[in-house]
Amino acid sequence: MQQLVEKFEAYFKMSPVWGAKAPGRLEVLGNHTDYNEGFVLSCAVGQTTDFVFAPVDGTGCTVKDFRDGTEMNFDLADLDKKPPRNGSKYIIGMLNELRKRGFKVFAFKAGLESKVPLSAGMSSSAALEVACGLALTGYAGFEISKADLARAGQGVENNFLGLKTGLLDQFSSLFGEKESIIESDFRTVEVLGTHALPPGYAFAVINSMKKHTLVDSDYNVRREDCEKAAEKLAAVYPGAKTLRDISPEQLENAKNALTEREYRRAKHVVGECFRVKQAAKLLAGGDIAGFGQLLFDSHDSSRMNFENSTAELDTLIEIAKADEACLGARLSGGGFGGITIHLVKADEAAAYAERVKKEYAGQTGIEAEVFICSLGAGARGNKLPQA
Repeated sequence: MQQLVEKFEAYFKMSPVWGAKAPGRLEVLGNHTDYNEGFVLSCAVGQTTDFVFAPVDGTGCTVKDFRDGTEMNFDLADLDKKPPRNGSKYIIGMLNELRKRGFKVFAFKAGLESKVPLSAGMSSSAALEVACGLALTGYAGFEISKADLARAGQGVENNFLGLKTGLLDQFSSLFGEKESIIESDFRTVEVLGTHALPPGYAFAVINSMKKHTLVDSDYNVRREDCEKAAEKLAAVYPGAKTLRDISPEQLENAKNALTEREYRRAKHVVGECFRVKQAAKLLAGGDIAGFGQLLFDSHDSSRMNFENSTAELDTLIEIAKADEACLGARLSGGGFGGITIHLVKADEAAAYAERVKKEYAGQTGIEAEVFICSLGAGARGNKLPQA
């Protein structure tokens, strides 16, 4: 944060007044369950997006992205116009969502830095939305709960960008706890509890380098499939509202009420909710091997039932299965590209990641990006000291 403050001061010749940092996230288990009002295991990571700003007169806003040196400009009078193609769309979208909640927008100059990889499935967009929202509302003294700030970030994706995402990304960024996996219920929108990995284990994150771009994917189609399946199952099981309300046994008994595609989409989501609950019990009992197998099972379901995997992601998981150091691995996030997470012993993580990277390059010709992720704290904002 201090380095960002210094860059801001050198570039804008003024001091920022407020800052915030928001982490990216890993979806550990519970793929596409959030918008089905289901359960998810997730964690915030150590990589964060940092955002600082100073208010200015007028209606013009300037955002300097110190990652690549680009400058983004927009006017408050144009907030309702079509989203721009650059990263300012997340900030403009957040201003729109906050304005709906009674926030009085104002002009500012802002700077941002981020270690959250772009288009990888670690929620770089949500991290920027949350960091921006926390900083602006903190400075203005605008009261908004964490849950509603998460909903505002979701609104950016749903209402401004046209992507029917759930609440997982922003929620994990805000509610993450250091050294913990959080278990969340997306019907009640609350954290049900936290779970620690047994000592000595970590997640290696390996980016397939196939760009994860949900707006251009079949994400919205998958959601529509889930909603159609839930509607038909509700006719069989009165009282069921979403796929979260259906057990694996109920789904099998009502299989003939669905098309083959709807059944497979439902099987994935129902199975993921079940795996989250299983995983919570296994982690509580210290069964790391059983927990790891659930990660492999989850990826198999993504590949066969939800069809949100890719050849590159599947290659990474097959490499993982062949390496004795890996206890479990799966795609993480929306799918259609992006990252895989690999559960390994912490002291073997770096060597393991390099082996997978080398084998992946040999099989695909693609140079993967690898990180070892710590389980980080949730987003926080604060007033900055003035020179």
